[in-house]
This record gives sequence, C-alpha cells and structure tokens, in this order.
Amino acid sequence: MTITTCSEEQTQTVGERLAAHCTAGTVVAFFGGLGMGKTAFVRGMARKLSPDAHVSSPTFALVNDYGGNPPLVHFDMYRITGWEDLETTGYYDYQDQGAVLAVEWSENIEAALPPNAIRVTFRRLSDTEREITIEGATV
Repeated sequence: MTITTCSEEQTQTVGERLAAHCTAGTVVAFFGGLGMGKTAFVRGMARKLSPDAHVSSPTFALVNDYGGNPPLVHFDMYRITGWEDLETTGYYDYQDQGAVLAVEWSENIEAALPPNAIRVTFRRLSDTEREITIEGATV
C-alpha cells in the first residue's frame, strides 16, 4: 500500500492508523533518509498507543520508551554497526517483553528484523510531500 502525505499532520495520521493494527511484539521498520517524516509517523503511532508520550527523535538516546499498553519503544539504529551494538540497545529484550517497536534506520539492522516486521519506506516527492509505502499491514 502506498500513501502520499502533504504535511507532518497527515503523516502522523497515517502512523496513528497503522498503530491501531499493532499488537504486542509488532516491529515497525522504517526506511528512508534524514528529514523524511519517520519521527512524525511515530508521533502518530504514539497518539494511539501512548497518548501522554512526548515523542522526539531518539538520535542521542538511541532508545525512547513511551510506555502504553502495549508499550511503544522507539529506536534509532543510525549508529548501530554490529550485533554487539544492537544488543546494547535492548532491542531483543523489548521484543521479548511484548513492546511495539518503532525502528528508524532499519536498513542498518535488516538481518535482525523479524520476517513479519511491518516495513514503512519513505520517499521525498517535494519539500512537503512524502510517498509512504507500507508492507505487511493495511491502514
């Protein structure tokens, strides 16, 4: 499924709609460069899964746990270069605990993604427009 959004708010709405289909253990893997709307999409997911969360890019922390039921955990894998780095993020622990994982820069951990991961790919069409392709779920 491919959706075109024309604003951050529209991108958040798509994220919120996807989150309605997420259950404990769901991994949402994001692909796309800087400034594509990945964190905006996660803000939308949080509106559904953890409405009181303040969502920000986990660039410096690597992991943000927003709580909720199931909990929403937001990863930035930009700096992950190997299996040891990945393990230190708690990626596998959060999966085992039944969290919904929102994973930015999934291209860096592609081999560690579960086969049933929902893949969300962003492509810039213009300064405001994004083409968002979602594989593995319907919104």
